[in-house]
Amino acid sequence: MKIYSGTINLLEKGLDYSSAKGKAISQNIANVDTPNYKTKNVNFKEVFSNEKSKGLEAYKTDSRHVDFMHSTTSKTFDISNFRYRQDRNGVDMDKEQADLAANQIYNSALIERLNGKFNSLQSVIKGGR
Repeated sequence: MKIYSGTINLLEKGLDYSSAKGKAISQNIANVDTPNYKTKNVNFKEVFSNEKSKGLEAYKTDSRHVDFMHSTTSKTFDISNFRYRQDRNGVDMDKEQADLAANQIYNSALIERLNGKFNSLQSVIKGGR
């Protein structure tokens, strides 16, 4: 039996992505003064497309319902060879700090939603008390 129809599993995957993104940002910030350091990034589109390619089964209550369809057209840009400084280091501290703040907000939102799911589950177990 799936509790919350897989919502907790999706929140877990979101936290995994956020954790990987946080590690990449931390490594970039730690290596801001390392010559020839290449900036690391976790691309949400790649993670999402990997998960999307696994497929999503539609719950159909009628034979006339259609399956989910998705478009595979996307545009991505590779800027991995772009360097910001003369020592060939690719870390932009302003961007990294902004990404870190955005990732922390995303992580906090996921944790709050997960806590809400667990609190409602706990309420059901206790019989609404």
